[in-house]
Amino acid sequence: MRLLIILFAGYLGYRYLKSRIISHTASSRQFQGRGDTGIDDVMVKDPYCEAYFPKRNGVSMTLEGREFYFCSKECRDKFSASRNKKTVGGR
Repeated sequence: MRLLIILFAGYLGYRYLKSRIISHTASSRQFQGRGDTGIDDVMVKDPYCEAYFPKRNGVSMTLEGREFYFCSKECRDKFSASRNKKTVGGR
């Protein structure tokens, strides 16, 4: 009778540990990027200096129906000036 109680207690302990291990691995998968996580931001390339940066940090400009993103206002202004020189010089 004592042996049955010990076996039953061991079985319950085994089941408890098994359920804890399974729940731990399922929750750790979520933190390893396998869960429902979206993209934080998109990297874009500055058309003037060709540097990559997060789109949300960029300075945007619409030109001829296209949206351009720049790493700084200086690059935006230089790009705009270079486009104006090409337009004026090409006429």
